[in-house]
Amino acid sequence: MTTPHSLLDHADAQDCTVYRPDDLDPDADELELGDARILFTGAFVAPADWDALAREDYFDGHEEELFVTARIESEAVKGTQGYFVAEPGDYAAVVVDGEVQMYYVYDLADGSYVLIRDDETLE
Repeated sequence: MTTPHSLLDHADAQDCTVYRPDDLDPDADELELGDARILFTGAFVAPADWDALAREDYFDGHEEELFVTARIESEAVKGTQGYFVAEPGDYAAVVVDGEVQMYYVYDLADGSYVLIRDDETLE
């Protein structure tokens, strides 16, 4: 297995900022983890062997077309202050055509993140 190349210089990667909710205070603002690069790799496709119940459980009432896969890499160097690894439960903010598009980091599968796109955009 080869090591994936860095996203920091990837031509198709976009800038994003990753946030993490405060587990101790759900009403508090999310903690800004830092800047990252995100590379969207396509729509999430449920495995063919999932039955209807498994699909319903995984998508949990969300529209399937909102699920995408991506790689996320912190802009900070590993081992330095500011370095982080995104985790399920985090949020990624990506500026698309001048608008902020939010994604919820839902899962980690096969080395890629599964994100749910928030269908509301922020300015």
